[in-house]
Amino acid sequence: MIATLTAKGQVTLPKSIRQQLGLNAGDKVDFVLLENGVLQLVPLKQSPRKLKGIISKPSNPVSIEEMNRSIASGTAGS
Repeated sequence: MIATLTAKGQVTLPKSIRQQLGLNAGDKVDFVLLENGVLQLVPLKQSPRKLKGIISKPSNPVSIEEMNRSIASGTAGS
C-alpha cells in the first residue's frame, strides 16, 4: 500500500489497513523506527478489561495513613 505525505507531514492510513488493525478515529498508534530503517506502526489499543489481574493484590494491605507515615519518614520500600 502506498500513502502520500501531506504538506503538514500527515499520512492517511488506507481503510483496509485501519480495518485490519481494528483502528477507529481517535485511536492512538506508536511509530517505532527499527535499526534497519524500517518504520513499524504499532496500534496502542488495550481494553481496560485486559489489564484486570495484571497486578496482584498485596498480601498485607496498608492504609492510606500508613502509606503517608512511611513516605514522611523516608522508609518507603524498606
